[in-house]
Amino acid sequence: MQGNSQVIDYFNELLRGELAARDQYFVHSRTYEDQGFLKLYERINHEMEEETQHADALLRRILFLGGRPDMRPNPFTPGLTVPEMLSKDLDTEYEVRAALRKGMELCEGVGDYVSRDVLLTQLRDTEEDHAYWLEKQLGLIDKMGLQNYLQLQTTI
Repeated sequence: MQGNSQVIDYFNELLRGELAARDQYFVHSRTYEDQGFLKLYERINHEMEEETQHADALLRRILFLGGRPDMRPNPFTPGLTVPEMLSKDLDTEYEVRAALRKGMELCEGVGDYVSRDVLLTQLRDTEEDHAYWLEKQLGLIDKMGLQNYLQLQTTI
């Protein structure tokens, strides 16, 4: 099937963003593991796997529409401290959310409702799971202090 070139191009932009998010979660999860914050490792490793699934859905849709996937992740700079890593991940989720909404508008504008639904599924995951959880963690750090928060992250 030959899809709309604007949708294919935009899906490639989204794909590059998902690959960068995956890689950011990858390095952050391994940093948490190395530092002994095993609860954070488990959660962020799970997020990395979900970002991989998001990238896979975009990749498959690009191929279905007759496009050529661009597998070059967007550049990113990993965080160094736990609060910085959580904040960078949250910023990434906010960027993804805005990009998904823009993509949904584009898909609706050209009448590609199947592609829009692919993005809607990812938007729900981004808003209801990823961003929500990260906001909660940063809120807990503010309420209980970093040292207390980190102590809770050391056991599974």
